[in-house]
Order: sequence, then C-alpha cells, then structure tokens
Amino acid sequence: MNTKPTLTLSDLRAIAAAAEAEATKNGWAVTFAIVDDGGHLLWLQRLDGAAPISAEIAPAKARTSALGRRESRIYEEMINQGRTSFLSAPALQGMLEGGVPIMVGGQCVGAVGVSGVKSAEDAQIARAGIAALGG
Repeated sequence: MNTKPTLTLSDLRAIAAAAEAEATKNGWAVTFAIVDDGGHLLWLQRLDGAAPISAEIAPAKARTSALGRRESRIYEEMINQGRTSFLSAPALQGMLEGGVPIMVGGQCVGAVGVSGVKSAEDAQIARAGIAALGG
C-alpha cells in the first residue's frame, strides 16, 4: 500500500499566516482558500475589505488546482488560446490564475487559491503561503 503526506492543521496555519503576511505587506484585500488533494476546503480566510465574491472564487481556484495537480492558470491559458470546449470540463470552475498546487515529494497534497487582486498577484500570495512549508 502506498503512503503519502497530508496537510496538518499546523501546515494550514503556516500557509495562512504567510499568505496573509504577503497580502498585508502589499496592501491587498483578498480571500485565500486551502484545500486538500481532493479539493475539499480546509481553510478559508477573507481579509478586511475583500469583495464578497472572492470567498467563492478563491476556493474554486484552489479546487481546480488540486484536482488538476497544476496551476489553475494553465486552464485559463488553454481557454484563451482557443480551446473553449475546455469550459465544459466537469468539476472545474476556477479556471483563472491564482490557484497553486502544494507539491510534496512529487505528490500533490492540496492547493491554495487566492482572489481579490490581479491574477498574477493572487498567485504570488498563494506561492508565498506554500513557501512557508519550506519544501
């Protein structure tokens, strides 16, 4: 039987603290979500001033990234390059930049999704959160 790493509550707290610090440092009002490898929500945090819709978009980006085991940006790029049929992909709703998978030992253990600022800045916050794991 295979074994795999999983996210712990202390991992979630570390990711969330680092994501919040990155957003706060830049004055960005965002929402970020952390999901497990199956896209199930483990953490949702909406910073003061973040738009209410961001609490829907951030988990969708995270779920898309975890299920696809790649950045959600990849799907956005495919669609923008003309593969519009990909919009019908089941269970993927957050096909926008800002979802980043959490990879440990070559395995996806979850993802972070961020919404509230420019897409590249959302991804920057997600990566800063993931970097707190030190891997």
